[in-house]
Amino acid sequence: FNVEGGRCETCKGEGEQVVEMQFLADVHLECEECKGRRFKQEVLDVEYKGKNIFDVLNMSIEEALAFFKGNKDIIDRIQPLYDVGLGYVQLGQSSSTLSGGEAQRVKLASFLIRDNAAGHIFFIFDEPTTGLHFHDIQKLLKAMNALVEKGHSVLVVEHNMEVIKSADWIVDLGPEGGKEGGHLVYEGAPEGLADQQNSHTGRYLKEKLGS
Repeated sequence: FNVEGGRCETCKGEGEQVVEMQFLADVHLECEECKGRRFKQEVLDVEYKGKNIFDVLNMSIEEALAFFKGNKDIIDRIQPLYDVGLGYVQLGQSSSTLSGGEAQRVKLASFLIRDNAAGHIFFIFDEPTTGLHFHDIQKLLKAMNALVEKGHSVLVVEHNMEVIKSADWIVDLGPEGGKEGGHLVYEGAPEGLADQQNSHTGRYLKEKLGS
């Protein structure tokens, strides 16, 4: 929808037209030509299983997996997005609407479909579980483990106990926040952190490991 030839030329593939107001906020109006669908009519006339490109881009990742079942080339491209807990995201969703955690997981998914030609990569994720349901966290952990199995290294800055207990190695900084923090409290396996009396993380982790 953002390339000449296929996009609606009236709105340049935006699906809307902006009316600039001198003293008020701009007004966004649905494009009268494409009715917000962004493509030329001749492009929208092409359908696959009763769906055109606009319909497909409005599908969530999970819906698309069901719709394209049996089409290996497409499934191989979108399955990693589902595997990192992004099954609810629409195929045509703008990247500018994604949260920081979602954007990190999109990048993670892009590496899951690659081969190992890039060599060893050191990945750093900053609280990627923010806003995730428990089951999606498990998917994310599985995806991170897949990176490790490909020979890469993964560093995660995280407070989620499911992630912490699944780590091979933990570096716990504290014991408090701000001026009272930033000191090395513990370094080692998760089981060892659970025994650290001066670690807030360790106390919560002990409950998680015991459950």
